[in-house]
Amino acid sequence: MNQSLIARFYSKLPLSLKGRKKASQEWLIRQFKDPYVEKAKIENYRCRSSFKLIEMNQKYKLLNPGETVIDIGCAPGSWSQVCVRAINSDGRDKTKVKGFLIGIDKQQIYPLEGVTFLGNTDFTTQAAKEKILKALEGRKVTTIVSDMAPNSSGIKSLDQENIMELVNSVFDFSKNLGANTMLVKVWSNGELGKYVNAVKEYYETCRYVKPDASRSDSAEMFILARGFKSKNSTQK
Repeated sequence: MNQSLIARFYSKLPLSLKGRKKASQEWLIRQFKDPYVEKAKIENYRCRSSFKLIEMNQKYKLLNPGETVIDIGCAPGSWSQVCVRAINSDGRDKTKVKGFLIGIDKQQIYPLEGVTFLGNTDFTTQAAKEKILKALEGRKVTTIVSDMAPNSSGIKSLDQENIMELVNSVFDFSKNLGANTMLVKVWSNGELGKYVNAVKEYYETCRYVKPDASRSDSAEMFILARGFKSKNSTQK
């Protein structure tokens, strides 16, 4: 990080911490020290999480112009910003095919050119799935990405159960639509082995991915599945 930026951060740090609880202080210090937080501001991304998807896309070529993509758990819209540029859903690059992007989240999302946002919508409900299908207007989904996670309860076993419910809902939707690529956030836990084995029944490849932009002390990782098998080939 630029040294002048570091100096500016730490000059403001004591004022930011004053009167705050210890947990809040620790979070603020981590934010001040995190180079991706400032980088997101400089490059006009809504959140540091953009760089996780940028890194994974650069390595695995997940997103391409003209594709139809669904971004699940998209608030505040940082992954959607990455998707718009990669698939050209805003049509800004006239030399490339225009893609189509849907973003869905329980929170309201500030509008972004090139995205059909479904805010205040719980993806896990049947009504949400129907809204997505309606918005697709018959388009074939290429890729589903999900940075969705439950609010932490502080109880490890409950948090693990909750996130597995979410990732299973993404997997079910992905295989029902026949999306060729699925990228979903998970937290490291004992159920992941069974989940990966289930995914492998429907996808040619399935791997764990931990981008550098994910904090090293975080249990967060991603599962990347590619090459959807035809529904006939998955029937027993």
